[in-house]
Amino acid sequence: MARKRSSWFLSKRWRPNKWVYYILVGVELGLTIALLALFGIAAPDTYRTKLWQDGADNGFNSSPLTGLYAAANYQSYSTPMVWSKFITNYNLVIVVLSVFLLLVKSIMYMLNVFPPILSALLHAALVALYTTSVYYQASSDKSDPEHPQNGPPWYITKSCSVAHDPNNVHYCTQAKAAFAATTTLLGIFVTYLGLSIYSALPSKAHREEVAAERKERDEKYARLEAAHEEAKAAQPHAYGMPPETPGLQSGMNPVTPRTHAFQKLDGVPVGPAPKSKKMAPLRTHFSSPNRPVSPRESIISQGGMRSPGNASFKERAAAQAQSAVGAGDSATSPQSQAVPQPGEPMYFPPPPKKSDKGKKK
Repeated sequence: MARKRSSWFLSKRWRPNKWVYYILVGVELGLTIALLALFGIAAPDTYRTKLWQDGADNGFNSSPLTGLYAAANYQSYSTPMVWSKFITNYNLVIVVLSVFLLLVKSIMYMLNVFPPILSALLHAALVALYTTSVYYQASSDKSDPEHPQNGPPWYITKSCSVAHDPNNVHYCTQAKAAFAATTTLLGIFVTYLGLSIYSALPSKAHREEVAAERKERDEKYARLEAAHEEAKAAQPHAYGMPPETPGLQSGMNPVTPRTHAFQKLDGVPVGPAPKSKKMAPLRTHFSSPNRPVSPRESIISQGGMRSPGNASFKERAAAQAQSAVGAGDSATSPQSQAVPQPGEPMYFPPPPKKSDKGKKK
């Protein structure tokens, strides 16, 4: 029975085409490099406090000395987020992270291992990070009731020409450019997110293609299962039974090369053999009394160790001498003397005596 599959799935294809993604990557690369330079210049406090003081001189926001006055009067005080050190470091960290992610996702996209669903998760996180950055950069400053700032700081809402100190004009321009680039990059990430979600949802043509592939695969499995059932019906004994081991049905152990060798050593007949003839084990041919006996061992077993002082040795030597005289020239030949007759002991000559000349010297 074929398993019913759901028609819903996540697509791994990008659409409408790959060039849209490449265009977004190119724009993101330029903005990321610009932000890396701007936030690198601004860290740790190149112009943040100067712009804060310039706004206070113009009456746009609170003064950097507000915290000092609050501490002198034992009052609680917290630095506004727009003028805090945290936002400067935060912006630098997220832009460095963006550079790393840009390199990784570009390589993965070119290798076709960056599906839209993964892109959606990644860019959703980047959208959250850059939304926080834009929110903090455009936050208000209400720490001074006499000079409240109900919106973004003055360098964003006003022209840089209103700066109280002319030296702060280029700092105002850098801060304005950093905010604009951050906002634009946030828009790029939102576009990435929308494109990823759009690509992850399969089109009608893609769904029909996948449905056709699944149908073809299911039909192939159905044909294979039908062929299996036919083979099972034709040979029912071949299915559902344990495999037969040779020799188990007849009460014999299965024959392997190892068992064959050991059975041959034990004298067990291997294969069909006549019942009247019993095969003796090979090891009995080399055991007593069928054990082969060496010539020396036969001499020892018959007459003991041969030595010139032994009586039996002298008797046997005399008998051999008489037989040699009667035999003539054939008995005196080296071959007849060297080769003992069957049943006769071998002759071992005595060791040579030491020369007297050596003692005299």
